[in-house]
Amino acid sequence: MSMTDEVPAHLRGNGAPVHDERTLTDLRVTGTIPSELDGRYVRNGANPITGMSDHPFFGDGMIHGVRLRDGSAEWYRNRYVKTPFFTDPQRNILDLEVALDMKSSKANTHVVGHAGKILALEEGHFPYVLDGNLETIGATDFDGKLKGSFTAHPKICPATGELLAFGYSALAPYLTYLRVSADGQLVQSEEITVGGPTMMHDFNVTRNHIIFMDLPAVFDMDLALRGEMPIRWDADYPARLGVMPRNGNDASVVWYDIDPCYVFHPMNAYEDGNNFVLDVARFDHIWRDGAMDFPNPMLHRWTIDTTTGKVAEEQIDDMPAEFPRVADSVIGLKHRYGYMMGTGTAETLADPMSASGAIVKYDRESGVRSMIDVGVGRQSGEPVFVPSASARTEDDGYVMTYVYDASSDSSEYVIYDAATMANEPVATVHLPRIPSGFHGSWVPASVAD
Repeated sequence: MSMTDEVPAHLRGNGAPVHDERTLTDLRVTGTIPSELDGRYVRNGANPITGMSDHPFFGDGMIHGVRLRDGSAEWYRNRYVKTPFFTDPQRNILDLEVALDMKSSKANTHVVGHAGKILALEEGHFPYVLDGNLETIGATDFDGKLKGSFTAHPKICPATGELLAFGYSALAPYLTYLRVSADGQLVQSEEITVGGPTMMHDFNVTRNHIIFMDLPAVFDMDLALRGEMPIRWDADYPARLGVMPRNGNDASVVWYDIDPCYVFHPMNAYEDGNNFVLDVARFDHIWRDGAMDFPNPMLHRWTIDTTTGKVAEEQIDDMPAEFPRVADSVIGLKHRYGYMMGTGTAETLADPMSASGAIVKYDRESGVRSMIDVGVGRQSGEPVFVPSASARTEDDGYVMTYVYDASSDSSEYVIYDAATMANEPVATVHLPRIPSGFHGSWVPASVAD
């Protein structure tokens, strides 16, 4: 097989899947792991069991986790999420019958901890529950109350402990709002009217509201029937933001028009008097010119003026960056700091040995951007913020992620000082190669132990 001619670009380099499930306990550590960190850093990603996938989103979910306790790294584990695709790798996710089976999840996008459970998530199907050792327990429909899909990007409210979510579908109902109580019960499910079957990857929450993003990436059943990525850009589909009280319903949604664009991931949203402020990683478009058409995402701010009914848009930076996060304690509240993964340009990514990865920190009060340079030939993943035990400020804590080193074809779990953004890690746990992935979380021992 020719690596350049036959292997898709997303499966080359650190996109290449790993197949062995490993448990490593004799881990080499450089620096000092803060003893206050008691829990698991877990990250999900698409890792095709067969070794091949037609698109970066189609691989099988594999969780990579590191357990920290008492200043040590007790273990590293990687485990496939045991979905129906694990037992039958030839199942076709684009087959309509398979896609409509809510247990047929790839479970490959995100992993979160809530109400004593670790949930592996993919936006088209049910969540999958994992135990503390990352072994699969099984799909959950919240005791039969969940009837359709569940987003890969739920938000945990820092005030109520609720898990706020939604599901979208290519078939009606196209959008359903979901609210899960702090103890893990699905307590609200509301069908929301949108203009058509769109791919709604993420959404926004504030202290009292939900903000949906109804954007021009739409399902196309003709593409699905041809076995192609069933979503395309539709320049004629109106782009809108829908604001709804957190415990509201379809009738209480107010829609605001915006310029056409796409957002996979917001950084955060909050209420500012009668207005709403949203910081997002904005794409001009996606999938307009093909299934791999992803222009550079950049940080933008939307401000919804509820008095005028207008939305102001401001570009914050021209540096390509994605996977924005804030401290969990300020989700839905006014944030000062946000963290993103520097994506690099197409030119730099084409030569991973010369590219220099970065973790970016935005101070939204001062306007200052600071960066951790992870080094030449190295690429970071999504940054996850964890507060220190006695945090006095919003950025008093740590930023953690996996970093891939192309020169050694290995990876590291790194912990950085979020306040100083110093290039030198607080601690580094040396690991075998961990393929590029999507989203992860810090799951404290109090949540899943």
